[in-house]
Amino acid sequence: MFSSLATKLAMRKAGLSSDALDFSSQPTKDGRSLDEVDESNGSGWPAWMSTKKLPLTAQAWLSPVPPPVPVAAECPKQGDLAPLDRDRQLQFGGGRPAIVLFMRCVGCAFAQKSFLALRTLANRHQGSLRCIAVSHSSAAATRKWMDILGGAWNVEVVIDEDRAIYAAWGLGLGNVWYMFNPTTQVQGWKEKGWLGIKVADAVQRTGEADRLTARKNDTGVKRAGTGLSTRSQGRNGGREIEAESEAGTLGPSTVMGNKWQQAGLFAIDGRGTVIWGAKALRADDVMDLDAAAAILGF
Repeated sequence: MFSSLATKLAMRKAGLSSDALDFSSQPTKDGRSLDEVDESNGSGWPAWMSTKKLPLTAQAWLSPVPPPVPVAAECPKQGDLAPLDRDRQLQFGGGRPAIVLFMRCVGCAFAQKSFLALRTLANRHQGSLRCIAVSHSSAAATRKWMDILGGAWNVEVVIDEDRAIYAAWGLGLGNVWYMFNPTTQVQGWKEKGWLGIKVADAVQRTGEADRLTARKNDTGVKRAGTGLSTRSQGRNGGREIEAESEAGTLGPSTVMGNKWQQAGLFAIDGRGTVIWGAKALRADDVMDLDAAAAILGF
């Protein structure tokens, strides 16, 4: 099926090896064939057809498992209190304003532009303005992506792999037009900052694709040495704890996030009130960080 020269060349150009989609001959760790494993599980489908056998970059295009809480009917409006997510990962107030960027998946060129603009703001207004980036990709993938970009610096990075925070803020999945409208397609071809394949290769090479992101709890758990947390903290804030568990078994992998997830940007004043917000209307929308900062007086 994938043996023709033209197909091999096309797959190589897309960043896939010629045998990347040939799963039928791959043995399992215990030496049994994939078909034998499938028969023992009684699934009715050949095991090599499992979504888990697809490359990480391909799984990011599949429909993800729904978040553990319903997606809010709408995003918070001006004058609303900042939503409380299920695990209280984002908390505001205390007299310090904040900008919260909900990013698309790591490796996305449009997410890269928004994140770099946020990092510039965070460095410019260090100590007076909280800049928070929320990622729904895994901690390992997010860390690698940010390392390629030069680090998070003064941006607080929150990992929300199950997308519960996105849901609380009214950010769900986009539709076909959101992704495949003409403007997005043209802009996508123009952009050069697509790093998904590089990030996925690095994660798989280090064996972190099957490792967990930090556990979410109200003690502010962090993955040791990463600078990534499941609660918004400063760069040096909080006790670093190594937290690991098994990856989810349902649906496609969430390591690289999901291409259909909507992005958003919100400005919150020092009392925890939303004073400005915007949801990406298309996948190529780059969030207006200058507008968010201006309305907060920066």
